[in-house]
Amino acid sequence: MSAHRPARAALLLLTATAVLSALAALSGCADAGELESAGPTPTAIGPTRLWPDRPAATVPPMDYGEGETETVRGIEVPGDDVRAVRPVAVVQAEQAADPDALSGPDGMYEQTARQLRECDTKPKACPVLKAYYRDLTGDGKDEMIIGVSLPKGQLAVRCYLAEKGRLIRVMGTSDAVIGVSLAGRDLIIRAPSNLPGYEYRTAWSWDDHQHAMLPTRDEILRVHEEGGEPLPSHSHTVSPAPGPSPATTGSATASSGGGR
Repeated sequence: MSAHRPARAALLLLTATAVLSALAALSGCADAGELESAGPTPTAIGPTRLWPDRPAATVPPMDYGEGETETVRGIEVPGDDVRAVRPVAVVQAEQAADPDALSGPDGMYEQTARQLRECDTKPKACPVLKAYYRDLTGDGKDEMIIGVSLPKGQLAVRCYLAEKGRLIRVMGTSDAVIGVSLAGRDLIIRAPSNLPGYEYRTAWSWDDHQHAMLPTRDEILRVHEEGGEPLPSHSHTVSPAPGPSPATTGSATASSGGGR
């Protein structure tokens, strides 16, 4: 037995050396792929309330016309299908129900009101734009979006849903408008700002509790300015002129359209 001990010792030494070499190689590979520290993480800073003792305001600062709904009188919706309703007839019915409105969702310039009355005889001059349809409420049925062209680059945007055979306006706004688009179930209205190179964007979204479309996000964004001239000023609520005035906000791009 003693004669074999040196050989066994040598073998054990070689085996141990090989194992250590393999471990070193593996360790080197692991080092190459390990995550490295990016340095200390900044401490999170929570919101700090300023002037906490100041009484909170109770009067809203601006009238968007949000939360205002109204049943369109004289319009019936067979099968609660908004596509069965003529958009021009809807706007004409609203104008007939409130012909003296100078502001708000029903506000309209006299020029626009006159063109509206002549839509059937002079369709090319009719201010009611192509209607768009989209499920804005998430109930699986389409709502109708109508745009009405107003003077001075303004646009009235109105949204309607059908319920129990009635047509209900769940959004109405008008403003100077750059463009309108649909993103999912949001209606996004772009309006000019008095800051060159900026514009306002307001996203209107369905609110189940209010049963209406609400302006859920309002932001001012830097945009590429074309031309170099200052953009016109923006106001969410358009003040009526000495004559008749506009309604509320919008223009749109949707998945499917309907005729007048």
